Amino acid sequence: MQYHRGGQVLQTGVPLDQAKAVMILIHGRGATADSILGLAGAFPQVGLTFIAPQARGDTWYPYPFMTPIAQNEPYLSSALAVVDDLVNHVMTSGITADKIILLGFSQGACLALEYAIRNPRRYGAVIAFSGGLIGEPGTTWDYPRSFDGTPIFLGCDERDSHIPADRVHESAEVLSQHGARVIKRLYAGIGHTVTDDELNHASAMVDESMA
Repeated sequence: MQYHRGGQVLQTGVPLDQAKAVMILIHGRGATADSILGLAGAFPQVGLTFIAPQARGDTWYPYPFMTPIAQNEPYLSSALAVVDDLVNHVMTSGITADKIILLGFSQGACLALEYAIRNPRRYGAVIAFSGGLIGEPGTTWDYPRSFDGTPIFLGCDERDSHIPADRVHESAEVLSQHGARVIKRLYAGIGHTVTDDELNHASAMVDESMA
């Protein structure tokens, strides 16, 4: 399914051939690659390349992330393929997986986590602002291999209107069982947004990945 493939991909920061680490940023529903790239300013580390793909129609998949997966196909598989293409492109350029940071917000956070659990390995970090693993209640994520200590951040409002806290807890448990070092933060009254505290946790993970 080529639905999202061939779409615009934006890049900022240092050129890829000069990168010490690469952050792939995945926007949320109704947003754009340009908007998620606005978070690049929160990461002052020298030597970062930022790459952001654009979803066709500004949406990676049509229905909420806890809808049965089949209902979000073939769009979900196409979106996951876009992320995979970018990861492979970065690795082909000479950047190893442990220097690749996946970051997403909302629908993009769900996509980043789902890509990671389907492709476990030692990433630089996986950062999910207001997101959880994709699938209806009762879904299991029994994928082989381990994250081998990948730091993963999950941050969300405890009463987020789009992301149930139970799914955040469940996602953290699944990721931990697959060998990730998970930091989970549920906040009171922040709404569906990204906070300074979340960005501070994320920046610390980037520092670690670049050490």
